[in-house]
Amino acid sequence: MNNANIEPISLTVIWNGLVSIAEEMGSTLRRTAFSEAVREGDDFSTGLFDAEARLVAQGNFTPGHLGSMPYVIRTVLEYFPRETLKPGDAVLLNDSFLGSGHFPDCFLTSPVFVGERIVGYVVNTAHHVDVGGAAPGSQRVHGVTEAFQEGLRIMPIRLVREGRFDEDLKRMILSNVRMPEKVAGDLNAQLNANRAGADRLAAMFREQGPARMKAAFDQILSASEARMRELIAAMPDGTYSFDDRVDDYGPGTDPIDVCVDVTIRGDSIEVDFSRSSDQVPAAVNSYINYTRAYTVFAIKVFSDALLPHNQGDVRPISVVARPGSFFNPRFPASSGGRAAIQIRIFDAINGAFSQVLPERAMGAFSHWSNPNIGGIDPETGRHFVMYDLSFGGYGGRVDSDGPEALAPVMNCRNIPVEVHETNNPVRIHRLELIEDSGGAGRHRGGCGLRKDIELRAPSATLTLLGDRHRYAPYGVFGGQSGARAETLLVRDGETEPLGSKDVVDLRDGDVVSFRLAGAGGYGDPAERDREAVRSDVADGFVSKRAAREVYGLEIDGADRGARSSEVSDRGFPGEGARWRRA
Repeated sequence: MNNANIEPISLTVIWNGLVSIAEEMGSTLRRTAFSEAVREGDDFSTGLFDAEARLVAQGNFTPGHLGSMPYVIRTVLEYFPRETLKPGDAVLLNDSFLGSGHFPDCFLTSPVFVGERIVGYVVNTAHHVDVGGAAPGSQRVHGVTEAFQEGLRIMPIRLVREGRFDEDLKRMILSNVRMPEKVAGDLNAQLNANRAGADRLAAMFREQGPARMKAAFDQILSASEARMRELIAAMPDGTYSFDDRVDDYGPGTDPIDVCVDVTIRGDSIEVDFSRSSDQVPAAVNSYINYTRAYTVFAIKVFSDALLPHNQGDVRPISVVARPGSFFNPRFPASSGGRAAIQIRIFDAINGAFSQVLPERAMGAFSHWSNPNIGGIDPETGRHFVMYDLSFGGYGGRVDSDGPEALAPVMNCRNIPVEVHETNNPVRIHRLELIEDSGGAGRHRGGCGLRKDIELRAPSATLTLLGDRHRYAPYGVFGGQSGARAETLLVRDGETEPLGSKDVVDLRDGDVVSFRLAGAGGYGDPAERDREAVRSDVADGFVSKRAAREVYGLEIDGADRGARSSEVSDRGFPGEGARWRRA
């Protein structure tokens, strides 16, 4: 068959088959992984590419990985041209600039053969729990001023040759990490995932035929591009700007300005971060691939979150950031903690789009917490790294409150308490939502999350990766900001506040209390439904005092009417954030 259009039902079958392959790769990776980050936390992603290295389909995983894959595969093919690849080969890389912004994310790319011909590529990414460097978990921010301090940097290497690991290269990798068994297990899981994906994609090509598959790929990409352009063209032309701030890049340092200008022109969008701060001498910079990835994700959310994601829907979107800026740093800028920036990219674009599509905007997210606690386990005498993911609330929305304890802007999961306590010398004393932390509004922002973790080992290193300790998550359209985050160290009965990106030497019995920010509200709190307030009080989300002072509702008496001064005192759109219209 030539490149004539495939009728809709057949095209849908092929598309669903491609997505199914990407999802099966993910389930294979999850089931065979060794680390909690991959097995429980879902910190991985998968994708399929055609023979021309065009992104065709991806699993429903993490945007930071997914958005970087098209640039990863181009780099792989520069180092390893198609004619040099053989069935069973797999190429590994983790370079921050070439990949998704930090060394723990390792990409594995495999060609898919039918006979002697490459018909496509399968790619997966997994966050490895440690790749060496200055601190356990390889995500230390403060005191890490260049990439060479961050751990093992891997330019593209053929780690797997015709189905077998190159043992020399594997030995080199495992000798540079703190937990070689988990890294080796996750590398095996990545290879398992690519084998599963390659086998199924090759079977689809044999069933449908190469010409029909190419026609389907072309049609899918063209349809996605056309739909994305149609959605953008329906938005009003103009430049819409928003400014926010990241707390700092370590104790005693200046805040980082996050400034975005979104220009809609016809059926295309340009997103420019050039007004933002310069790159910083700490491991929190956002390399351009990472900036692109979360920008594309945000644009897709505001246009059509369910639009099939592939190379087609990316074509109308361009991302700009001046070289040397925080969102396009020059190598060897350090970036191990760049995960702290993903939410701020989305929040900034959300602030700009609130001027374009107010019904789709939301209050700012809670900032998630991604600490690493590492040292020697006294029971085993071996290294441990507790890699944690804790998620707070979503911002209030036009038609509903923000939900709690869900991963923002990525599809990771909370790692269960039982898993942490089984695999690490820790005890988790408290895991609960924080009363009165969600920003008030017609629709309330989601509450922050509190998690208290005790170390049960002689010593360990804690690296913090959080934010919103200084600049609260903003509310929109009269909604209040959420409560600020804080992190507390409790030692010998004394409590000490910690910075959002601090590095702390812990002792046996120390308790670290992580208290995530609440999310921003949507709309005037005076317009909130009275029964919703009563329900919040009953559920412990809002106190009786806040019901009275913020919403004007006396739970044990008559309504008093919301007081406008209480609505405005906490700030709109939130301290450190501001709208700009060009």
